[in-house]
Amino acid sequence: MNADAASDKAELPVAARVWRDDDPDPRTRAQLDDLITRAKADDALARAELADCFAGALGFGTAGLRAALGPGPNRMNSAVVMRAAAALAGFLHEVAEGDEPGLVVVGYDARHNSAQFAHDTCAVLTGFGLPVAVMPHHCPTPVLAFAVQHLEAAAGVMVTASHNPAKDNGYKVYLGAGSGLDYRGSQIVPPVDARIAALMTEAGPVREIPLGEEWLTLDDSVMQAYVERAVEVVSPDGPRTLRVVHTAMHGVGGEAFRVIAMRTGFTDIHEVAEQALPDPDFPTVAFPNPEEPGALDLAFATARATDADVVIAHDPDADRCAVALPIMPTQNSDAAGTSPVERANDDAAGPSGTQSPTSDAAPASRTQQWQRLSGDDVGLLLGWWRLEQSRTGARPLPAHAVFASSIVSGSLLQRLCEREGIAHQRTLTGFKWLARIPDFAYGYEEALGYCVDPEAVRDKDGITASLAVMECLAQLKTQGTSATAVIEQLRAELGGGVTHNESVTIPDAAAASAILRRLLHEPPQSLAGTAVIGVDDLAIGVDGLPPTTGVRWRLTASGQTPARVIIRPSGTEPKVKCYVEAETADQAVAIASGCANLITAAGA
Repeated sequence: MNADAASDKAELPVAARVWRDDDPDPRTRAQLDDLITRAKADDALARAELADCFAGALGFGTAGLRAALGPGPNRMNSAVVMRAAAALAGFLHEVAEGDEPGLVVVGYDARHNSAQFAHDTCAVLTGFGLPVAVMPHHCPTPVLAFAVQHLEAAAGVMVTASHNPAKDNGYKVYLGAGSGLDYRGSQIVPPVDARIAALMTEAGPVREIPLGEEWLTLDDSVMQAYVERAVEVVSPDGPRTLRVVHTAMHGVGGEAFRVIAMRTGFTDIHEVAEQALPDPDFPTVAFPNPEEPGALDLAFATARATDADVVIAHDPDADRCAVALPIMPTQNSDAAGTSPVERANDDAAGPSGTQSPTSDAAPASRTQQWQRLSGDDVGLLLGWWRLEQSRTGARPLPAHAVFASSIVSGSLLQRLCEREGIAHQRTLTGFKWLARIPDFAYGYEEALGYCVDPEAVRDKDGITASLAVMECLAQLKTQGTSATAVIEQLRAELGGGVTHNESVTIPDAAAASAILRRLLHEPPQSLAGTAVIGVDDLAIGVDGLPPTTGVRWRLTASGQTPARVIIRPSGTEPKVKCYVEAETADQAVAIASGCANLITAAGA
């Protein structure tokens, strides 16, 4: 063992004991005591866990702070949360420049420790003299984002890890107009996130952070206001004949979705009973993410039993929305130029390289198979539907409306906007970027995130998105056609193009840097027979966008599709993702598979 390694090994228990003695939570103090004791006894697993707990400090990623629960600065715990709240309080005092800072509204989901972290946040913020209002009970993330605007707050905090595994939790920070900055209820971006992170390191001992006891617990009026606004997403006199299977994925979106659906006339709703109520252990799914293989198995089973027209799935905090449709026996699932889907039959459910169906709608009882539409397909469909709403006068678009999508999303929405004379803008990944676009009217990112009413919610909102999807499907049903038919018609009219994504799990987030360096400097000459003709380092900025971590390989293309691969680390999980856009489904799947193999090899 070299001297530096020996020094690190000796100093780690010292740092752990200092943290333990400052930790206000007896549970994480006990966990840390146990790790220290086992590590001193030369338990290799305990040493590794202890080292990881102190490997660094959590930073604001794509969706704020997010990590596994546990002790230390690299985990989610009360000490980290209190430092974050103290930093937010300090920041709001800075920007107030001597005036009294505005209101901070706090929300939380039903995960382990979420209510405690919300309480910690309220205590710290009030200790620093800020006015604070907390939601009366757990709520969806879009409702907290709505509250920031509705209450004209300076800031908002949402305690959630969204779709992450049960062992995780997280912390999102929003800024509102009450902050005096150019925010209208969206999540923080640089340089604000960097300043708050710096203030976290300057917070001093947690036990010296002042704590208050007086804050306002809101009543249900904010949720009621959210419901009243959400119903305006659809026309009051549109068709409503649609049988819907819904799963809340053990999360907090079920009640809000049901109330809003009923208010708007969608009464034929069938819940996946096993997943309808909040449960922080997510007992029926390995990962509570509608994108994951098998996550929709119970929903597909319920849909087959009820002859449903559509499956709507929300992730646990209801900011994401997945849409699945029946595959009819007459549909040609091998049609060229369509997109990969997730299919389910009586025996199994999971990802598939098959393509989207193209024929018109038929009764769901004719099929035993279901497909989950990709985020790009739903993003295109909702963009088209928003234009249809404006064309018919149901929801006119503002004069200078801008549609938007993230850099890793497909290009079809952009091409649709170009055809229809609507401004379109690309952003970095994450709704914190999309939501800050001036005149933002609609936008999506391929990871099942959609914003259909940014004037109310400057973030992705799975509940209002699902409502818009349901109205669209009900209207198409009366016309004897289907969403898949519309998507394929648009794809054909706009010059084709299919997206497909793959994720590779890595040991930890730190491993991503070495992988990306290798993929940047040692790109392949071709992927699945498609030549790589250019390499872009996203860290230096491309297409006028701010720098971000990632690599783009530009590919040959014979049509209108801007064929490419974008590789970037996940902002919420220890994964490296590759996002492919190509001309055909088979090509996209093959390229993504080859890319995933290269990521795996680069990390070996």
